Amino acid sequence: MRRFLLAVAFLAVMAGVARADGVIRMAMIVESTIDDKGWCQSMHDGITAAQKELPGRIEYSYSEKMKPVDAGSAVLQYVSQGYNVIIGHGAQYKNLMLEMAEEYPDVTFVFGTSAEIGPANVFTYMPESEETGYLSGVIAGMTTKSNIVGVVGPVDGGDAARYNRGYVLGAQAVNPGVKVIVAHSGSFGDFVKAGEVAETQIKAGADVLTGSSQQALGALRAVADHRDEPIWWVGQETAQLGIPEGYKCIGASEYNYAAVIVDLVKKLDAGVKGGECIALNFANGGFNFRFNDDLKAMWEGPIEQKISETLAKFRSTPGSIDWSKVDYSKL
Repeated sequence: MRRFLLAVAFLAVMAGVARADGVIRMAMIVESTIDDKGWCQSMHDGITAAQKELPGRIEYSYSEKMKPVDAGSAVLQYVSQGYNVIIGHGAQYKNLMLEMAEEYPDVTFVFGTSAEIGPANVFTYMPESEETGYLSGVIAGMTTKSNIVGVVGPVDGGDAARYNRGYVLGAQAVNPGVKVIVAHSGSFGDFVKAGEVAETQIKAGADVLTGSSQQALGALRAVADHRDEPIWWVGQETAQLGIPEGYKCIGASEYNYAAVIVDLVKKLDAGVKGGECIALNFANGGFNFRFNDDLKAMWEGPIEQKISETLAKFRSTPGSIDWSKVDYSKL
């Protein structure tokens, strides 16, 4: 018992250690990998971009393939090493981050996606991804020849729920008669199941698909298997444009998590250690969008113009999409 108490005391002391030179020691835990061409890579890329934007301010480490049940040991190790910001990139880490935040009040814990306001040493972040989903839906609604489009989600929650419903609204806005098939793989990381869901939608007639979270890569692979057929993809991550399967991707948005990290550093500098939610949207630079130049013949003209108009609206009027009104049972 005495050894245990000494260990706890040591961790508590180390948790309060701050670099005298103002460097923030930041660690991230993810369930997939930092090169997954999706969810985990987007945050990793955001942190490394923030390091370049704020030279000398961020020291960064990460742990990959961390299931929530196993991640506690990694978090404790980072705390013992004096890291003062720990990010659990995924809503599945919520309970762990909140438990650790109570145990180590001098450490800032961060998790997302979540719009809830946490304790004084917990930040959350929430992509307003109905905007990116809406763009994808506009492209799908204007591209489809079968008048059937699909979306492969992980679960109906978090930013995935917002993205998927934004997709429905975007497709319906430009093509009121379009049929939108919505289905979920039940997992953030099950590539095989996502591919099976996508194949089912294709067999049902969908000729433009999208998907959210890291599992979406499995759905894109299913689309890419239809090499000689007019089956297309719209991505939630621009990294998908640069992979072999990307030849099917008309365009893609991406989360620019550098905006979150830079804002986080500013808040820490101002003495704010948590208790806030940081939003991502096109207006604050939290999202980017890019077309696939190799498919210019598909999007040049009316689609390009509509996307340009929609982006201008999002940048001037954030929060303009009421994603919550979408009822899947009525599609």
